[in-house]
Amino acid sequence: MELSGIWGLRNGRDGGRTCAVRDLLKQPLWNVRSMGCPLPDTPHACAVSLPTWDSVIGYEEGRDRVIKKLEAGYPRFFIHPLVKRLFAKATEEIAESGKRAIVFPHKRAAQGAQRYVERKLAVATRIASYDEGMQALIVPETAIGVALEYWRFTGEIVSTRQAEDHLNEREPEGCSTVLLKQQLSEFSGAALDDHFIYESGMAGIFSAYRAVMNLFPSRKTLQLEFPYVDSLKVQERFGNGVVFLYDAVGEDLDSAIRRIQEGEFAAVFCEVPSNPLLRTVNLPRISEACRQGGVPLVVDDTVASSINLEVLKHADLVTTSLTKWISGVGDVMAGLVTLNEQSNWATDLRAFLKEDTGGGSRLYRGDARVLISNMKSYPERMRRSNSNGELVADYLHEHPAVGRVWYPKYNTAHEYRLIRRADGGYGGLVSFTLKQPRKMPRVYDALELCKGPSLGTEFTLASPYTMLAHYYELDWAEACGVSPNLLRLSVGIEDGEVIIGALAKALDLA
Repeated sequence: MELSGIWGLRNGRDGGRTCAVRDLLKQPLWNVRSMGCPLPDTPHACAVSLPTWDSVIGYEEGRDRVIKKLEAGYPRFFIHPLVKRLFAKATEEIAESGKRAIVFPHKRAAQGAQRYVERKLAVATRIASYDEGMQALIVPETAIGVALEYWRFTGEIVSTRQAEDHLNEREPEGCSTVLLKQQLSEFSGAALDDHFIYESGMAGIFSAYRAVMNLFPSRKTLQLEFPYVDSLKVQERFGNGVVFLYDAVGEDLDSAIRRIQEGEFAAVFCEVPSNPLLRTVNLPRISEACRQGGVPLVVDDTVASSINLEVLKHADLVTTSLTKWISGVGDVMAGLVTLNEQSNWATDLRAFLKEDTGGGSRLYRGDARVLISNMKSYPERMRRSNSNGELVADYLHEHPAVGRVWYPKYNTAHEYRLIRRADGGYGGLVSFTLKQPRKMPRVYDALELCKGPSLGTEFTLASPYTMLAHYYELDWAEACGVSPNLLRLSVGIEDGEVIIGALAKALDLA
């Protein structure tokens, strides 16, 4: 068995390989199959989920009755059994007594983790070469948690396919990096050599962050709009700090624009649309200010995808989680940084990224093969998710029990249209709250949809986003406009009326 993605299946796609989500409690198969989740008709098939609000809280608080049911999870947050076996094998082979080995996919990651651990704990560590380019960081038992912080925040993680191949002493079935870049180029429009591929979406973001900080090492960055949690954590933990403008409109945005024009920041970061509030900044205006001030602009287009949006011409770097819509299946992790060849820093950024990826790609060969296969259906899947996403957003927008809907069609719509492709849609991600927020746990428990923390799968996923991403900072998130009772839907390609039916039944309890 093998995990390299986000949804729990056995004997499914990819020749019986296993992929999983950061989900915990086994859910009745009928409840998953009835909603069109891609479970094969086999006795080995299973799905795992956080089916109740209480199980979400139990997971976040580490309650035994929930944690003991955990079989696998999202790879940056949960060390899969195959990777645990890899760590144990490396510990046995190369670590001293009382120390542990954390295996990283390449030397740069191990060195980064070493600096992170030694800076935070002032303990002695060492790095040892391992197999297939992997490097092991040897740390005292007391430093394991901090080393795994680096693993989580940076996304520089060992693929479970790589771990499995190593444990089984098996040569991977690889594929051409050029072929993968050719497919990606069809969607981005960039030259092949301006695509840089990573082992996860966060690894791509972390590389983009280091690339711009390499240009302006003494400055802070600026984050516009509320972003995915670890995108902000990277800027907080690995540089000179970040100025965070969670509501980039009005006078606050005007002030930020002036500061950008004055060249104050190392770079400006934003997501279009943002996650989970689906808000879009005025990207042409931000881009113009960045060019006036000589400030690089880094834009993440994961949430609505390159099928719907054209952002590269406005940005210096575009980051994309290939784990999400582009893969669509949930059985591989990968990230992408695309360079705008017209960037004022194109030469320096290209040189940095090329060295950082070892020539253009850090993705494990076995994962690249799976990603190429999954990408073939990306355009059609995205169009169907666009259609279903708009159907769901319209339904929720009119529902008497719903308090607010976040969807590019309804909020910052003008800004979204500025970068929307002529044939693009609004995407498949929708967030909403209830008029009576305290009823959301009851609605969530009754919702007969797949429940998981990720997005972009071909089947619909419901996520109590704030509870999962910000459980220990709920007051802070709420002060930024992100309700603890917000529910985010990643709308898949099932029959749209089936999705509406599941929502209608659950919302009857609101």
